[in-house]
Amino acid sequence: MQGTVDGFSYGLVTPLVAYLMACLGGALGLRCTTRSMLVTRSWRSGWLALGSAAIGSGIWTMHFIAMMGFSVDETPIHYDKPTTFASLGVAIVMVGIGIFIVGYKGASGTALFTGGTITGLGIASMHYLGMAGMRLNGNLEYNTFTVAASVVIAVVAAIAALWAAGQVRGFLWSVGASLVMGLAVSGMHYTGMAALSVHLHGAASDPAGESPAALLAPLMVGPLAFLLLAGVVVTFDPLMVMGKPGWNAAEQKPGIPAHMVRHTGRRPAAGLRQRSKHPGSRTPQNW
Repeated sequence: MQGTVDGFSYGLVTPLVAYLMACLGGALGLRCTTRSMLVTRSWRSGWLALGSAAIGSGIWTMHFIAMMGFSVDETPIHYDKPTTFASLGVAIVMVGIGIFIVGYKGASGTALFTGGTITGLGIASMHYLGMAGMRLNGNLEYNTFTVAASVVIAVVAAIAALWAAGQVRGFLWSVGASLVMGLAVSGMHYTGMAALSVHLHGAASDPAGESPAALLAPLMVGPLAFLLLAGVVVTFDPLMVMGKPGWNAAEQKPGIPAHMVRHTGRRPAAGLRQRSKHPGSRTPQNW
């Protein structure tokens, strides 16, 4: 017997809130990734780790807020807590691997494709592992073609987002990139949900695990952490947020276009010493 699946039990409320969470996590993660490209290697790993946690937590929060609106009419839905939080760990680790590749190798070429692919697979893995944590009186079945389409969406979205992070074009550019990333992650989620069908068991019983309401409290921790971290970034790195980073022009970081490098306008010290040996040489104004 097939169950009656409804992915929008609360109308547009859960999709919209889930989309905003994906955008928020994406925005913070992309800004951290961009910032990592403008600092020395000793600080880069910290920014990349923060970006990984932000994006991973953002898509995880997005997924389970969206799942609050998912229901099967003939059976209650519970969640296995260890599997649910394991999906968070998978998201952060796999997204982190992709981001670290791009952060250290640059947002172009093979590194961008490799890092974006791993990041996209991390997003998809989080989704389907989270779905595996559902407990109900039935079996979950998936359409293979639609599942493959959802994975492709996740990979393409990740590559595009990491490419945008390497462009360093200011605050509005990052906002646009995070909105697109949120749309793509949400699209991947609902494409994956469209692949799902539920085959019910004959006997009804109360499934094991936690009810969706029991997961609300931990889910609220993510958005609060994002707001706090975003406030720290804005407060202590205002030039970066406004798209006017002040980095050392002597070191070209990977993924940063050459035209973005700021020049100090100072002449080399060797040139100054050379002119000092010839007092009668012309002044710079006469060159």
